[in-house]
Amino acid sequence: FKYTLNSKFLSGKCTIYKLFGLCMVLLLVSLLWLQLSCSGDMSATLHEDRRLQQKQPPPPPPCPADTQASAADDPSWGPHKLALIIPFRERFEELLVFVPFMHTFLNKKKIRHKIIVINQVDHYRFNRASLINVGHLESGNDTDYLAMHDVDLLPLNDALDYGFPEGGPFHVASPELHPLYHYKTYVGGILLLTKKHYNMCNGMSNRFWGWGREDDEFYRRLRKAELQLFRPSGITTGYKTFMHIHDPAWRKRDQKRVASQKQEQFKVDPDGGLTNLRYQVESRQELTISGAPCTVINTKLECDQNETPWCLLG
Repeated sequence: FKYTLNSKFLSGKCTIYKLFGLCMVLLLVSLLWLQLSCSGDMSATLHEDRRLQQKQPPPPPPCPADTQASAADDPSWGPHKLALIIPFRERFEELLVFVPFMHTFLNKKKIRHKIIVINQVDHYRFNRASLINVGHLESGNDTDYLAMHDVDLLPLNDALDYGFPEGGPFHVASPELHPLYHYKTYVGGILLLTKKHYNMCNGMSNRFWGWGREDDEFYRRLRKAELQLFRPSGITTGYKTFMHIHDPAWRKRDQKRVASQKQEQFKVDPDGGLTNLRYQVESRQELTISGAPCTVINTKLECDQNETPWCLLG
């Protein structure tokens, strides 16, 4: 009985070992099959990737950043060169849109140009007219006419003329086309003049601190200098000729009239202009924005507070 029990026990023990060994063999076979299957799939995937790469053309080479920059001053486009002057302070979002847009627009029209941003860095109120005067003086001898150009106004009609205004000042953003200002004597937004004509007017008055009225005074200077004002003709896009990208809801303009400024703003400034402009150039920076070159002139204006105490608020 003891022998029989031990035999059965040993026989059962061998059966368990056999089953365990069989399971291990099956597990190894399964793992081997899985490995071979994955290798085959990976090989097929790599082969497919190689096949697709051979079919696809190579990626185009990146455009050099100075390709557009050189196009801004192509001598074959004519003898005249435009100084696009932007009076500026703290409107960088608009500048990032404006510079590449205008560079592309003028290149399409084959207008030789350079974009000059006159950035007011002092603590006085914004003075658009004085900044344009600075731009005229700092624009260099390689330009012979200028555009007094707001940074928030983009021309949408390719028929607009930015060429040399030999006959007289050319008001691109005329009252019939400007999206906001429609009165007959308006000359703001975008105005082209030869440097000779700008000198004939003694530039713009430096008395206008804060926003507005300097254009109206400059219209009277044009009349006094007996310069004929020209405006676009044949433009059929009306008030949709320009895009105005200024948002007055969150970027308010300084339109306050302080003390005697209320009376002085309507007077003609017979002696002021280029002849009594006072400023300092803090620095110059050559920038490229989305491939479009521009020059930023950081400028400190000076104010005679006895003459124009409203250059400061409060």
